Amino acid sequence: MRHPILSQNAALLVAGLLFFSCQSSTSKLEKAKEKMNAATQNVVEANEAFNEALQDSIQQFRDASVKEIKHNEIKIKELKAQIVKEKEKLRVENEKKLAALEQKNNELLSRMDNYKDDRQAKWETFKIEYTHDMNELKEAFEGLTIKNVK
Repeated sequence: MRHPILSQNAALLVAGLLFFSCQSSTSKLEKAKEKMNAATQNVVEANEAFNEALQDSIQQFRDASVKEIKHNEIKIKELKAQIVKEKEKLRVENEKKLAALEQKNNELLSRMDNYKDDRQAKWETFKIEYTHDMNELKEAFEGLTIKNVK
């Protein structure tokens, strides 16, 4: 008689252990899912913050570039007024140079207005190339201005 009770108790014990161990795995799985959802939400929030910071960076650069281009337009008008007073040979030469600078200035403005890519790697590449071209234009203006002073 002891034997059936013992086997019955052993079966209940095994069934109880299986039940509680399965429940433990289920709760572990639920906790892991909660942690994964929280981590996913954190990644989404971090990604949104990054994209917002990137957009701010793009807008600040765009504003500064447009300001510099507008400044170049003022310089072009001033130089055109100065060129009128020069001798014809020098005036024609400087008008051609000034027309090329004006075209380059307009191209830079157009490039900035048409830039739409929001990926960081593309933005960094664009920013480096654009800054290089803007610096070349600035140097060209200085070269034209220096020649006019002499």
